[in-house]
Amino acid sequence: MTRPMRAQKVSDLTDDQVRQFVQQAKSSGLSEAQIEQLAVSRGFTSDDMAKMRQRITALENPAAVNATPPPVNREQADQGKIDAAPAPHTGHTGLPVFGVSLFSSTNLTFEPNLRIPTPKNYQIGPEDELIIDVYGNAQQNYRVKVSPEGAIKLENLSPIYVNGLTIEQAEQRIVSRLRQLYAGLNSAASGVFATITLGSIRSIKVTLIGQVVKPGTYTLSSLSTVFNALYVSGGPDPDRGSFRDIRVYRGNRLIRSLDIYDFLLRADQKDNIRLQDQDIVFVNHYDTRIELTGEVKQPAVYEVRKGELLKNVLAFAGGFTDKAYTASLTLRRNTPKELQIVTVPADEIPVFVPQRGDQYSVGAIIDRYENRVMISGAVFRPGAYALQKSPTLRQLIQTAEGLREDAFLNRAIIRRLRDNLDPEIIAVDLGKLMRGEAGDMVLQREDVVTVSSYSELREHRRVSIQGAVNRPGTFDYVDSLSVADLVMLAGGFSDGATATRIEIARRIRKDTTGLLPSQNVRLFQFNVSDDLKRRETDARFVLQPFDQVFVRTSSRYETQKLVTITGEVPYPGVYPIRDKSERITELIARAGGLRPEAYLKATRFVRKGELISVDLREVMVKASDSGNLLLLQGDSIHIPRKTELVKIRGEVLNPAIVDYNRSKSIKDYVSESGGFTAKAQRRKVYVIYANGKVNKTKGFLGFRSYPESEPGMELVIPAKPPKSESKLSPAERVAVMTGISSLAAVVLTLVRLWQ
Repeated sequence: MTRPMRAQKVSDLTDDQVRQFVQQAKSSGLSEAQIEQLAVSRGFTSDDMAKMRQRITALENPAAVNATPPPVNREQADQGKIDAAPAPHTGHTGLPVFGVSLFSSTNLTFEPNLRIPTPKNYQIGPEDELIIDVYGNAQQNYRVKVSPEGAIKLENLSPIYVNGLTIEQAEQRIVSRLRQLYAGLNSAASGVFATITLGSIRSIKVTLIGQVVKPGTYTLSSLSTVFNALYVSGGPDPDRGSFRDIRVYRGNRLIRSLDIYDFLLRADQKDNIRLQDQDIVFVNHYDTRIELTGEVKQPAVYEVRKGELLKNVLAFAGGFTDKAYTASLTLRRNTPKELQIVTVPADEIPVFVPQRGDQYSVGAIIDRYENRVMISGAVFRPGAYALQKSPTLRQLIQTAEGLREDAFLNRAIIRRLRDNLDPEIIAVDLGKLMRGEAGDMVLQREDVVTVSSYSELREHRRVSIQGAVNRPGTFDYVDSLSVADLVMLAGGFSDGATATRIEIARRIRKDTTGLLPSQNVRLFQFNVSDDLKRRETDARFVLQPFDQVFVRTSSRYETQKLVTITGEVPYPGVYPIRDKSERITELIARAGGLRPEAYLKATRFVRKGELISVDLREVMVKASDSGNLLLLQGDSIHIPRKTELVKIRGEVLNPAIVDYNRSKSIKDYVSESGGFTAKAQRRKVYVIYANGKVNKTKGFLGFRSYPESEPGMELVIPAKPPKSESKLSPAERVAVMTGISSLAAVVLTLVRLWQ
């Protein structure tokens, strides 16, 4: 036997589990009321039972829809999970239809609130649950459902008919009947009182027809309104449906007409009535739609009812934006044969009647000023000013708080637009104008006055200083700048600077007196005090813009240069180079000479990271030898002890380091390493001696002469280069041979002709 379902959330049950529950209930022979009582005993609440009824109705009638369908989510709809509300519809110009987003937004559901007190005008019907609570001197609680016949039954009392009554009317009737059980019920003398409230609510079926997105019959909560029904059906069809003519029929009688614009524009829900079972919601075709674009706060496609004017449509759109051109509107209207352009003046908007298909465009104001003049440059408050307040150039300058001290008075520029908008330039002697020596200049709209400053009319003036100063560089020129002042700005003299040999290079402008025709700069020799004390000569020689100052270093000044000597000398370490003529032998003498164990043939001399081969043995015998190099900054000399090892590497069977034996030749060392490999290039064997010198194998008439062996050497046996395969394919070789044959034939022909 199938086990009954345990209490759990109805939303967690699958369709198969719901069908199994229905089949089990039907096979048991229980009535619907008995099944519900059984479900309650298993842990289901009255709300769960209401949801279960909706699930069962949906399975038995696929056309029905859940009482409170979930909000439409486009992503889920794209995946086929639920039916999606249509995307916001747009008109011919890409504008949205006003009101469509109300039913396509996932943030609006219009789901009825089931946790509110029972509305006063709520009419009771079949399947509603009433909770009757008796308290006081007697206590009792009844939870009864309204039968399909519209009655409830309490204990041994006759059925009480409550269908169609409001909750207040039903309370009066039920209390009146309960007085048969509780005498004086709800009177102070009896001490027994009763209250009636609504428990779980019933479901109703509502039909939506006409121009809706998803017409059909829907199962809704009995607290649902017209907006609830419209939302679950997707709302009016954006292409055909009216948002302003939605009708509610009850018992074949029109009971209310709804205009969604009342809610969208004024939040008015007076016509959003609560629906009843078997109500019909009819969405009519729209009658007139127009498009409103441009500088309005909400461009869209609007539906217009009979009697509404263009000013009403502008109010729908929130009115004009701040940049709107309000003198007139442009209308594109459909005629029986073609299109027509109409200009609607501002004074006709309050009485203008829109027609079907009208397209209204609100333009933007022109980006120009009717009374602007501007001033820039050497005035205290540059900017734009009203022409009425500053009709002349003198008044404009006064409005701009006057000229700055650095204003260039010889010429000011007025940029003016001619009648054809071509610009022209007008020059004004600003000095004469401000002194009253010339007449004032009358300004026009969009005039731009430019007052230049002296600094703007000349190259940026600088001076530079280089050489033995702490912060050489370029500095802004100032009047009365002396050489000593510039040295101070550059951080003073650096160590080694000589203040008596300062050179100044100056550009040649106009004065060419005493200059050779080929001379392009004028040079000056100058000297200042070492401690930069102020002298009279400083005042007599003043720098000019773009002068270049050069501070020389003392001829005997030089930073210390260091060399390093290590190894077999008594005093190894770092030594400064004494003079520019110091050589290797002198450095060795300063280091105490050579120790007896010094191996001169392995001396390594490194300069700038590179090993230089020096035969120190010959240098020590003859100091004038070319190997006795001059010392330079960073040189390093290492004199090692005698090394009794030989390193063998390359193409031998066993590369190794072996002890040195004077009696052994190069061939002996190769044999000691296992001999040559098959890839060894015997003719190219070479030796790297301990001092870095390289000696290679020599050959003559098939005889090879290997280098001499020395201690500390490195014997290198190179490998043969890989054999290069022919780069020509057989076809290419044939082509080459053919070309050679043809060339030979040509040569023979020429020889015969010559003969």
